[in-house]
Amino acid sequence: MSAARPRVQTSTKSTRGLEPDVLADPIDPLRDPALYLNRELSQLDFNFRVLAQAQDESVPLLERLKYLCIACTNLDEFFEIRAATMHHAQDFGVPLPPDGLTPATVLRRIHERTAQLVEAQYSCWNQVLRPAMSEAGVRVLGRDQWTARQTRWLRAYFRDEVMPVLSPLGLDPAHPFPKILNKSLNIVVVLKGKDAFGRVGNLAIVRAPRSLPRIIQLPESISGGEYDFVFLSSVLSEFVHELFPGMDVKGAYQFRVTRNSELIVDDEEVENLALALRDELAGRGYLRAMRLEISAKCPKPIVRTLLQNFDLPENAVYRIDGPVNLNRISQIFDLVQRPDLKFPTFQQRLPKGTDAMFELIADGDILLHHPFDSFAPVLELIKQAAEDPNVLAIKQTLYRTGKDSGIVEHLIQAARNGKDVTVVVELRARFDEEANLGLADRLQEAGVQVVYGVVGYKTHAKMLLVVRREGRKLRRYVHLGTGNYHAGTARVYTDFGLLTTDPDISNDVHLLFQQMSGLAPAIGLKRLLQSPFTLHAGVIARIERETAHVKAGRPGRIVAKMNALNEPQVMRALYVASQAGVQIDLIIRGACALRPGVPGVSENIRVRSIVGRFLEHHRVYWFANDGDPDLFCASADWLERNLLRRVETGFPILDPDIAVRVRSESLDNYLADNVNAWELREDGTYVKIVPDGDTMPHSAQGWLLAHLCG
Repeated sequence: MSAARPRVQTSTKSTRGLEPDVLADPIDPLRDPALYLNRELSQLDFNFRVLAQAQDESVPLLERLKYLCIACTNLDEFFEIRAATMHHAQDFGVPLPPDGLTPATVLRRIHERTAQLVEAQYSCWNQVLRPAMSEAGVRVLGRDQWTARQTRWLRAYFRDEVMPVLSPLGLDPAHPFPKILNKSLNIVVVLKGKDAFGRVGNLAIVRAPRSLPRIIQLPESISGGEYDFVFLSSVLSEFVHELFPGMDVKGAYQFRVTRNSELIVDDEEVENLALALRDELAGRGYLRAMRLEISAKCPKPIVRTLLQNFDLPENAVYRIDGPVNLNRISQIFDLVQRPDLKFPTFQQRLPKGTDAMFELIADGDILLHHPFDSFAPVLELIKQAAEDPNVLAIKQTLYRTGKDSGIVEHLIQAARNGKDVTVVVELRARFDEEANLGLADRLQEAGVQVVYGVVGYKTHAKMLLVVRREGRKLRRYVHLGTGNYHAGTARVYTDFGLLTTDPDISNDVHLLFQQMSGLAPAIGLKRLLQSPFTLHAGVIARIERETAHVKAGRPGRIVAKMNALNEPQVMRALYVASQAGVQIDLIIRGACALRPGVPGVSENIRVRSIVGRFLEHHRVYWFANDGDPDLFCASADWLERNLLRRVETGFPILDPDIAVRVRSESLDNYLADNVNAWELREDGTYVKIVPDGDTMPHSAQGWLLAHLCG
């Protein structure tokens, strides 16, 4: 499972450094803050790697546009959640993370690093992607590019489609500064003169209703091009004076505020979690402001007014050379029918015999590797279970399902067909709370027994259990996954799903459902590892076992793939293993708080991040165990929250042939990637790996597409 160390090219810069005033722990050197990176800053840096895809000329042009938009939406969510968490830590005081950085220091560095990221995003848009798209026949026209004919058409569009739904608000003693909804597009207008009532104009706010499209496609007969677009913000800025007849508009500047979106509900203080969440959701859009984006041309006095109104420091404003809602450009991807500017389509693999899922699974364990393998077998299993008269019960966890989920429809049909259906719905799935409340209501109305998880612990495990009578016995069919029961993300996220009738695994899953729904005591599982009880300890025990093997003169090896790593005890166990000589490879997509390559501590640890066509999402842990390896797939990253404050599962791959597949496809394959891989260096920077000398380029995702999808 070794991989050659290829050469690297230019790094993405990092503002992270060691804190000179933070001292090592004299009792435990492995608690030295200098050995750890900050989780928030590491997560923020992930967006530079995403942005690099937008700058990569080998990627199809409209896919590059999509990567730019992903980097923007990721940054939105970062401020809504991670930066908001830092503000909460600063206000209320929480223990410092292993890196020892105070919340104030982290927030300062967040703003510094974000300023660099925003500049890079808009440079990519203005200087690279927009000109390249125009050359390819996909034009996004600025106000200075409109012809007289286009201007007339857009003025009519403004008057007919936009103006009727606008409600401008002049600011005066009777109209104080309005509440600004999270991430809404707004225009601050500078006015001079008097209105019909003799009121002296100063400032007004115009909010673009969310019902209006942010991207307007011009008719080809008007524009002359098949794919010509205009931003709604440009139309508002150009014609906003028509909202204020008789007054002079001296300036119009778009802005957007990003707010805290982390809902905090004290499970132990509420009698009804669903009602409490509904109350919280009503005010989510108006929580504490985190950052302000505003037109680069906006005068300083107006910027100061906005900062004061939103209670933001000066370093929380980002002056934008372009549309403040840059992520809205993603709409163009779907509007433009140009296959030559997108990734080639591929046919997902579908196992033979899916019309008889029970027979198929009974013949032996089945591994699904999404998105290369279709999600259809999972949907088929639930559908067939709903219709099969021999099926007695269906139990499932739901975290994210997407709109119009076929799974929900099948579960409802199963209940109507007299099956005993139990669904554990996690109401606190971030940004899906409202959708989950709705689907919980629908399920309950159909007679499904809905359980809202465990007080104080998010249910993040991905489990499905079908109980079927076969002759005189009951057989249990199980699906366990690393990703959500979401057909949409199963087409763009890499994940594993296991379908099995293994008696030990089936019984473990049965016990877990009993525990979640019935206030059961701690249980002993035979095969599965479970958070918050045995997964954390199980991972550490296996790391320590590799350490013991090396100390006894045997080889030691760990390879793990996940989305993020920050759990202190796991990191210290990895450091100890490295010091003993265990060879460790970590494939971590996003945040990594472990610092690799430190002499005497982590020189045997290598960390890489893969950013490609699909979002890397599966979690796989492999421990060599002196020739008798342990291989687990899991729903959990090695984060504190996943290992200690959530309900998660790690499930072993028992079939030897499937174990070889998992190791080969998700570990060996990714360690050989020299096209989409970035290596984490000791100083916290990431460097892009490139083929060395005569080494052939190898893309892990490209290899999977070729070998699994043909």
